Amino acid sequence: MSVLSKLILGAAALACSIPLAHAADKTYPAREIRFIVPWNAGGSNDIAARMLQQLISEQGVTVVVENAPGATGAIGMTKVANAERDGYVVGMGTSSTLAQIAQNITPLRNEQFSHIARVSTDPLMLLVPADGPDTLEAFLASMKKNPGKVSIGTPGNNNLNHIFAEMTARAAGTEYVNVPYPGGSRVIADLSGKQISAGVLKPSESKAQIDAKYVKPIAVFANERLALYPDVPTFKEKGYDVFPYGPLVQMAYVVAPAGIPDDVRKRLIQIFETAIGSDKFKVFAEQNGFLVDDLSGQALDKEVSNVQTTLNDVAKKVFVTAK
Repeated sequence: MSVLSKLILGAAALACSIPLAHAADKTYPAREIRFIVPWNAGGSNDIAARMLQQLISEQGVTVVVENAPGATGAIGMTKVANAERDGYVVGMGTSSTLAQIAQNITPLRNEQFSHIARVSTDPLMLLVPADGPDTLEAFLASMKKNPGKVSIGTPGNNNLNHIFAEMTARAAGTEYVNVPYPGGSRVIADLSGKQISAGVLKPSESKAQIDAKYVKPIAVFANERLALYPDVPTFKEKGYDVFPYGPLVQMAYVVAPAGIPDDVRKRLIQIFETAIGSDKFKVFAEQNGFLVDDLSGQALDKEVSNVQTTLNDVAKKVFVTAK
């Protein structure tokens, strides 16, 4: 074969490969998508991820949930940030990651992620064992009588849960013992077993134990009472401001590594928006006490940036470790 013939055949092969590449793009996802949850199994984010896994399967897409707990979510989120930029690895970002970024205690940055869709916004509650104080006033009084001895458990450390635990101690005007765990399921287990005095948790990760009367909520870190627990008062109505530095949002959202192709990002947004916006997921959210919306893509980019700005300010005023 002559050199000219080889060049012609090579050019023809290249020309054929171009439409084939575009055709391959249109097949995404051609295999399973790994969904990394940076918390222990059984926590609220894990539960939500597994519900989405089921709903996404109805679209003919396979999602495999992988738990990678540790370092208040940083271990799992680092796996996502370092994954191939092909759309086959996504993760569950949370406000905990943003709080870590605010304090410079993680090398992660929001620019390392492509934001896909918000999964939930969650109110947080102060819970005690079933035989613990019946009211917020009684709990704060107990803290005052036992300065530096009352323990409050949180999923992770240096995050929103930790901020509200600190605000609880400030409301009592005393010190407390912060007890961080690798996930909400561990907090609720030790709270049920009376290993800790209280916990700051979402309704979704404590409802089963509340229903079983192992624990009870005594106050909500919000401006309004929760529809799920209308008899539980807010800190605000009791005269305690737990947002002295501005509003804080506890949220979970799906991310992929930064730099994924635009068409793959659009397809991921479509997949997750369909599942999150489904009637089944809305019922699931109502039953578990969290809110859902249609925030995704560039709108979610802006929301994450806004929450990060607030946390950058709050962290400096709440955590002594902030730099």
